[in-house]
Amino acid sequence: MPNLLESLAAHSVLVADTGNVDAIARFNPEDATTNPSLLLKAVTNPLYRPLTAQALNWALTRVGNSLDFLDYVQDRLSVLIGAEILKIIPGKISTEVDARLSFDTAKTVERARRLISYYQEVGISKQRVLIKIAATWEGIKACEILEKEGIHCNITLIFSFTQAVAAAQAGAYLVSPFVGRIYDWHKQKEGVDFSPAEDPGVNTVKRIYDYYKAFAYPTIIMGASFRNVGQILELAGCDRLTIAPRLLEELHSQEGIVPRKLTPPESEEQVNELNLDEKTFRWMLNEDAMATEKLAEGIRRFSQDLLSLEDYLRTFEG
Repeated sequence: MPNLLESLAAHSVLVADTGNVDAIARFNPEDATTNPSLLLKAVTNPLYRPLTAQALNWALTRVGNSLDFLDYVQDRLSVLIGAEILKIIPGKISTEVDARLSFDTAKTVERARRLISYYQEVGISKQRVLIKIAATWEGIKACEILEKEGIHCNITLIFSFTQAVAAAQAGAYLVSPFVGRIYDWHKQKEGVDFSPAEDPGVNTVKRIYDYYKAFAYPTIIMGASFRNVGQILELAGCDRLTIAPRLLEELHSQEGIVPRKLTPPESEEQVNELNLDEKTFRWMLNEDAMATEKLAEGIRRFSQDLLSLEDYLRTFEG
């Protein structure tokens, strides 16, 4: 009998939610994702010390001691770690734009282009890279520009149907709804430990999935930020699922057959298609207290981790 991980892989493309090369090699995912929090963890691993030193030396040569020196180091280090991961996965790596640019469309586009140019400098095609951008209005507009240039985007920090619809309208290659963080908010507010079938995070992904399939949006839905195996199994059939090593291990260690839970809707139900302009997007997001709070919190957390990474780089001795 297969284990749960093998069985799940028959329904959904599995993605490793880590920057740890050893963990990725163990579970053989199709793709991998990174973010500032994972990058901060990765650089403290002795295996990455040579890459950190390489990024610092490269930036000194390229920009010297300019005011944005550490921005260049971070981008280069993200690419070097991404390149190492791409050596052991067949698919794509998601690399995140500085979260502090989440409300600046022009700067987000500029940094995304820079990340792609760095990947190309180390011999990696842009077709193997997804640029991660927070699902603010400005971030989604940046995605729209980049997708037209053939730079594919992963719109992250999605907590609401509104964000997902706007991202699909912008032509995003992929969206990442954060199941666990939605669950956390509702559990705290309502004092309920939801079953997987009733989980608000799980049901947010299901709603996005049904809507995308009903209107034939090509945007990929990738469930993310899971708290337990039950949430993952309830989304079997979602286009992709990005899973942390702890949960990959749990799935790998248990035998069983995973039934498919998500399938494209067969009925011809009348579903109204949303066409979101900026005012409507901002109003609908504002009306969703959970999504508003979690989006702001997510950007703050990633920004704080970038500041911690900068502190580490300032004191690094290779």
